[in-house]
Amino acid sequence: MLKVQAPLVLQVGPRSMFQQAHIPGAEYIGATSAPEGLEALRTRLNSVPKEKLVVIYCGCCPWDRCPNVHPAYKLLRSLGYSNVRVLYMAGDFGSDWVSKGYPTAKGD
Repeated sequence: MLKVQAPLVLQVGPRSMFQQAHIPGAEYIGATSAPEGLEALRTRLNSVPKEKLVVIYCGCCPWDRCPNVHPAYKLLRSLGYSNVRVLYMAGDFGSDWVSKGYPTAKGD
C-alpha cells in the first residue's frame, strides 16, 4: 500500500488572522514580509526534508498584493524545496476559505 504523507501547512501571515481562523493542522510562522518572519520560516525548515510537500498561505489580502506569500515562496525555493505549493487567495482567507465552509481552527 502506498503511504501518503500529509503536507506541512504553514501560515505566513499576521498572528491575529491565525488566531481568528486557520486551516486545521497549519502551523503559524509569522508575517514573512518581515525579517523575523523569514527567519522563523528558515528555522522551522531546519528539520524538514527538501522533498516534503510544503503548502504556504497567508490570506491577508488579494494574491497580487500579499506581502507575505512571495517572500516565503522565494525563500523555500532558494533553500532547495522543490515540492512547494501556495494556496491561492483571490480575495482573503475569510472570503476564499471561511465563508465557503471549509474547515477552520481557532487560537494558537
